[in-house]
Amino acid sequence: MHLPRQRGPLHDLPDSPEAYDAVLAGVTEQALARMTPEGNLEHPDCVDDIGDTSLGITSLLALAWQRTKDPRLPEVVRRSLAFHLSERVYTEDNPGYPNLRARNSGLPYARYTLAAGAHPIGDWPSTVWALLQAVNVLDAADGLVDDGQRARLVEVAHGYWRWLTEATFFNPQEAGNQAIGCVVGGLMLARHLPSPDGESVRRRAMRLYEDEIRAHRVRDRGALLPPEHGGAYDNNYGPISLSFLAQAHRVSGEEVFAEDGDALARYIDARLTNGGFDNGGPRYSEQHSAFESVLGLRYFSARIGSDLGRYRGDSRWARHAVKADGGVDGHFAWMLVWQIQDTTRWHRAPSTDAARHQLRSGSVSVAFDDRMTPALVEAAGTYYLPAAVNRQHGFGPVTDGFLLTRPMGEVRVRDVTADGLTAKLVTKPVVGRDHVLRHVRSLYVTDGTSLWTTVAVERLPGTPYLLAGLPYAADDGDRVRRTAEPRATAAGALRLTHPGPDDPHHFDARTDTTQEQAAFALAADPRGYGNPDEGWRHLVASTALEAGPAPGAPEDLHVFAVRYGRDDSAFTPVFERDGTGLRVRTEAFTAVIGDAAGGADAEPELTLGR
Repeated sequence: MHLPRQRGPLHDLPDSPEAYDAVLAGVTEQALARMTPEGNLEHPDCVDDIGDTSLGITSLLALAWQRTKDPRLPEVVRRSLAFHLSERVYTEDNPGYPNLRARNSGLPYARYTLAAGAHPIGDWPSTVWALLQAVNVLDAADGLVDDGQRARLVEVAHGYWRWLTEATFFNPQEAGNQAIGCVVGGLMLARHLPSPDGESVRRRAMRLYEDEIRAHRVRDRGALLPPEHGGAYDNNYGPISLSFLAQAHRVSGEEVFAEDGDALARYIDARLTNGGFDNGGPRYSEQHSAFESVLGLRYFSARIGSDLGRYRGDSRWARHAVKADGGVDGHFAWMLVWQIQDTTRWHRAPSTDAARHQLRSGSVSVAFDDRMTPALVEAAGTYYLPAAVNRQHGFGPVTDGFLLTRPMGEVRVRDVTADGLTAKLVTKPVVGRDHVLRHVRSLYVTDGTSLWTTVAVERLPGTPYLLAGLPYAADDGDRVRRTAEPRATAAGALRLTHPGPDDPHHFDARTDTTQEQAAFALAADPRGYGNPDEGWRHLVASTALEAGPAPGAPEDLHVFAVRYGRDDSAFTPVFERDGTGLRVRTEAFTAVIGDAAGGADAEPELTLGR
């Protein structure tokens, strides 16, 4: 079974002018064949997210006319624009819409679904999207639409802006991507309004960004991020927010958008595996976007100097939104317009700078969470999630059913590179159920092909083991398939365990259930509205790779050692105490892990070599 959404890296999509012209030519032919006598360009199967879709196709046709001067297009643009202005602009309040600040304002808005009261909660983002489609048409309007139609579109677009910022609460779904998109719409609209209206809208847009978005950023893994549906980052919407920040910087030149985009881009770079797989988020923990992310990932890959295009997108939406039959849908069309207009090239080499929350080299990567516990491990094309035991989640030593991962003090990190090796040492003070303070030292070393993990801790009671991850997925060409098979070897006994009870609180990786589906089954809200990460935290137990203590460790320590990426040879590391700390010798490297107290500056010490 393949994961449904994570497919090929986005930088593999051709992005030459010729490739984009071919995309627009395909959209043109579909639109010409589809357009109704009334000028409607909506896909016949479109029900949800419909309020901006015909206008989105219109904007693509306007861009195509700018680039090709196809004589068939002006009449199609005018007719389809007339359809939107007459049939898809609503001024009467949608029954049941809960986020109005003023009733019966008469201001225009777009509906998520056309039936009155059917699903009003989606009207705010649909109106943002309609505003963005409108300003893209206005940008291409010269010589394409007459003065009367242009003036009417400016009036409607300005009304959309006022509805979003005056008649309703701003950003009622607490969705960073929607809010930044609204700001972008205001910045682009301002260029089409006469003074002083244009200046007023621009000032208002910047104030909203500072006061309603930037001031409410959420910290995660050392970065301040625009909040997304109640969390710091979402696999689907986070990269879309990055695209909005790129467009905001492109159209305004305001440095704040570049700074915040750089921070979000570095965060994405740190949490993203080499293979482009990612997992986790407050709404869609495994569903990646595609063309909606390209602008931001490409724009900021150049700015931060790292290969963000390795991000695995959904190739079914590689160029634009599509319906089940593959037919083009105008939803989010503005992202394709901006993507085509932007001439930034992909930066295709990884950053050489050490990142606190990631270890990355070759085909190996470890992404760490806020507590510097691995959130995702990749080796030999296999991806490991944190495993669960007794409602505790992570990678780390377990004794008497208690997982020693939560720090009780400062977490310290040391990065070292030497002789073609890349290493990270993480030291944490932890407290078990016996209230004894212990220092867990976790060493991660990679040569770009394999990953060696060594965990040392003061001797533990009972029969401890290392919770070494949940094997979950593996690369399979341009797809990612589910797996429950690790590729790993341990110095001690290694076993793969599966939970017994067949209920949602126990996740067996051998089944076809995805992590996202399992998480939503445990979430407090319906799928698509709740927080799958929050639901996943209710998991009691999961499939788990468990490694016993390594033989030959000093008597006062328990040491665990696992090699990920190779299971075809014996793994017999040697552990020795010397005057500077714990010496670890493997077939590939020798490392000395400093004592828990650290050196003169109290920081952990690590030496590494072949």
